[in-house]
Amino acid sequence: MMTVHTTINIPGLVKIKGGALEKLGIYCRRCGFGAVAVVAASDIPVGIAASVRESLATAGVQVAQWFDCTEASLEQAQSVFVSLPGDVSAVIGLGGGRALDVAKYVAFLGRLPDIAVPTSLSNDGFCSPGASLTVAGCKRSLPAAIPFGVIVDTGICLAAPERLWLSGVGDLAAKLTAVRDWKLAFHAVGEPVNDFAALLSDATVFQFISRPVRDQEGARLLGTSLMLNGIAMEVCGSSRPASGSEHLISHALDRISARPRLHGLQVGVATYVVSMLQGGQTDTIRGLFEASGFWDMIRSDPFSRAEWIEAARLAPTIKKGFYTVLSSRDCMAEIQSLLENDSALAGCFIP
Repeated sequence: MMTVHTTINIPGLVKIKGGALEKLGIYCRRCGFGAVAVVAASDIPVGIAASVRESLATAGVQVAQWFDCTEASLEQAQSVFVSLPGDVSAVIGLGGGRALDVAKYVAFLGRLPDIAVPTSLSNDGFCSPGASLTVAGCKRSLPAAIPFGVIVDTGICLAAPERLWLSGVGDLAAKLTAVRDWKLAFHAVGEPVNDFAALLSDATVFQFISRPVRDQEGARLLGTSLMLNGIAMEVCGSSRPASGSEHLISHALDRISARPRLHGLQVGVATYVVSMLQGGQTDTIRGLFEASGFWDMIRSDPFSRAEWIEAARLAPTIKKGFYTVLSSRDCMAEIQSLLENDSALAGCFIP
């Protein structure tokens, strides 16, 4: 029986444009937030932190507490939560995934609005309904609330290292194989598919593919696409629109690799491999990666083929009851052949 997910939360405050960070204080004031807590990445550039403080102060919004986030852990989130001043009316997450996830979970615990202010577009986590935190050293995805606000300053995101941008491209492409895995699960084991969530996730990818250029407009498209992927997960109440077998391979790599790479870089390569197993969307994915420079980034720091083969072997066991193309048959011989012989993957792996 299909579970009807009746309550859907979506961000009420969305600004994806150049100069958005300078207006953060204005946006908070318009929403009635008089005092905020800021959870900022510990390595946030001094100029960005100063700009946020100035914007909030100019608008008359008090920074009741500023937390420097050093790790994405439940322990850190709990520490921030218990020290929250009583007059805080919103929590702002500033920086990369660690700070955004901690801020999101702190806001969830305090039943406060969360405003996500990513400084790069490396993945879709900034607008997802969950928080990726370590619990006693083990990485977990914990339930949280989707952000009330999303502020993406495209100029700041463009200034971030290119590898972060390409990580976002890889994570976005994964939606194509994730949705296909979801539909495979429906036909194989009867797992319900939320058609609107699947459609929304698919559409976000093609929105960016139509213009995969690293400039202001490209940043607007990529930021919007990644945000809508988060909303697609909220619509159906699961990660299915955004995460399939390609994410299982990446999670396995995180466990076994001597040097795990950026999430979206691992996921992007896995997406291409999985598309070959699924028999669809391969040309689209290959074209996106060629046009964006994704393959060049991977070849500049190749993966270990041996680790990838082991990760592919481990992947189907990562998430119990999660049916994907890796569940449908023994894919190991196909994967090994692709890693060794596929022309698009040439130079992406070392033994």
